[in-house]
Amino acid sequence: MDLLLILTYAAVCVVIFKVFDLPLNKWTVPTAVLGGVVLIGTLIFAMNYNHPYSEVSREYFVTTPIVPGVSGIATKVHVEPNQRLDKDDIMFQIDPIPYENKVKQLNAQLVAALDDQVRAKELMVKGVGRQRDLDIADAQVDSLEAQMNSAQYDLSRTTVRAPGNGYVTQFSLRPGIMAVSMPLRPVAVFVQDESGYLIAWFRQNSMQRLQVGYEAEAAYDGIPGTVFKGEILAVLPVLAEGQIQPTGNLMTISSRQPGRIPVRIRITDERLKDYTIPGGAYAQTAAYSDHLHYVAIMRRILLRMSSWMNYLFPFH
Repeated sequence: MDLLLILTYAAVCVVIFKVFDLPLNKWTVPTAVLGGVVLIGTLIFAMNYNHPYSEVSREYFVTTPIVPGVSGIATKVHVEPNQRLDKDDIMFQIDPIPYENKVKQLNAQLVAALDDQVRAKELMVKGVGRQRDLDIADAQVDSLEAQMNSAQYDLSRTTVRAPGNGYVTQFSLRPGIMAVSMPLRPVAVFVQDESGYLIAWFRQNSMQRLQVGYEAEAAYDGIPGTVFKGEILAVLPVLAEGQIQPTGNLMTISSRQPGRIPVRIRITDERLKDYTIPGGAYAQTAAYSDHLHYVAIMRRILLRMSSWMNYLFPFH
């Protein structure tokens, strides 16, 4: 765009010098050059501030780490990578034998405790029993019933089900692998079946020109030569660089980078449905404020030029 403006201004200057027969001397030439610097510089600075551009934008999507509720050896795997699943569909099975044995053990203890409870009540009726013995029997039954509920719950969790509608991707779990109930060791990544959202990272210089409802455009690297219309859906109110958490240390400069403002863009262009855009796709975006709207044409041209440049890459 800079070169285009310079060439356009140079052409205008040539026409003016020819039409008005202006001499080329130490006054006219520097004046034309200085005028071009001021004019082009003003247009570019006005465009950059009032119609900001982000070369760092990405489609984000939500994932759920699959962590089994109990630990054990995987015996059966019922899904394939990227297979569509509905909520509560069975994903894989953990060996239930240890948990079934636990249920049987507690069931036997519960039967014996119920017999003790019945005998304690009969002795109380006959007047030869003690209230404390009955209280102990009742407490033992309540405790074993609670343990039985927990054991049955653990047994049910040996069948791992889909947490929602979606699919697992890059799924490498196989029968015989140990699945551990640890949050830091998920066995799969479940991708929720919901639309992603485009986040553009704008420089802070133009934060006053980023408002909900402003027009926006996006150019995906994977769709060269096409620009999609949209609007600003949300301007996130905080930056990650400024967050703090309760610690034993005082605050200090953790990062010398100013950070960028995350802005959520909603694409309203119906043409987007005709293309395949994977989660995590990269894009360039521009926002158009209500200020100095006549210079927005420069930003639109620049974004389209950048989109056409996506056809050119040196890799083979």
